[in-house]
Amino acid sequence: MTIRTTLLTGAALALALPAFAADSELTVLDWAGWDIEGLMTSYVAKNGDKPTYSFFADDDEAFQKVSSGFKTDLAHPCAAHVGRYREAGLIEPWDTSKIPEFANIAPRMLNSPIFKDDAGVWFIPTDYAYTAIAYNTKDVPAEDVASLKVFTDPKYAGRISLPDSTDDVWSLAFLATGVTSWENVTDEQFQAAADWLRSVHPNVRAYWADPAEMAQLMATGEVLVAWSWNDGVAALQDENFPVGFQRSPAEGAATWFCGYVNLKDAPGKEEKAYDFINSMLAPSSAPALLDGIGYALANDAAMKTVPEEALKAAFVDPVNTTLFAQTPVPTEFRTKMIEEFEAIKAGF
Repeated sequence: MTIRTTLLTGAALALALPAFAADSELTVLDWAGWDIEGLMTSYVAKNGDKPTYSFFADDDEAFQKVSSGFKTDLAHPCAAHVGRYREAGLIEPWDTSKIPEFANIAPRMLNSPIFKDDAGVWFIPTDYAYTAIAYNTKDVPAEDVASLKVFTDPKYAGRISLPDSTDDVWSLAFLATGVTSWENVTDEQFQAAADWLRSVHPNVRAYWADPAEMAQLMATGEVLVAWSWNDGVAALQDENFPVGFQRSPAEGAATWFCGYVNLKDAPGKEEKAYDFINSMLAPSSAPALLDGIGYALANDAAMKTVPEEALKAAFVDPVNTTLFAQTPVPTEFRTKMIEEFEAIKAGF
């Protein structure tokens, strides 16, 4: 049984168990559900067991945990959050000469001085996918999800779900108001996006915290349209639920990527951190990641070996549309987005 299949029933259990002890010489702070067997094949072959995992539900929780003193060797932030780890002085550069598959990482995922500068490479991208419109194909006509206007459509009042995620809701709001990047956003553009989110808020049945919650909301019929990651949609399809995933609405969709940072003063063995990242980026990890959780591996060479039908089934095949990339943002702007979103959710 895959991680995707158990998303509908097992995520709460995964989140309730904060750590799984295995190899005590490497601790990984990771997303719930990421202790996937096929990703650690070479690590286990060399070290005898998987690392010790401690799980988190979102990037804010992970950063707060590390910045509050939790000792871990590696953490798995998404790209937009890497800057916070650097600014707080929590991480150190990777030695890419010890990572053979580094040369096969998509260059677009390293195109930021936050990830790579004269001091070294601070972030190793490993996975990516999309955020777009999930919808009940039985009750929602395809033409209704041809535009992000579906989220403000009074027809779906109380039947909408948005992620309880700063990055995801703001990428949606900016796209919906004609902004395709959050670099150099003006005050007027920010206000327009905030006003749009406020107009959507009365339609929202729930802000989902993880893909399992989103999938449950759709499976019960409470929600007909959601701004969703692709794994929740794949989980619903595995359950034969009538769900579609519109990744090409008129205004565009969002794309994100995540990876690993190397913590300073880590408690484990440094060489095992490299065993871990090399196992994660191994070509054999591409099908394991796709089958296990529905994401694409950042190793472009490995992804070229995956059959096209498998990519389409997981909704990670290339998209011909405007894509809003959730790249790093300055801390001040992130704080502004967080505070505004919290006010909107509270009804202000």
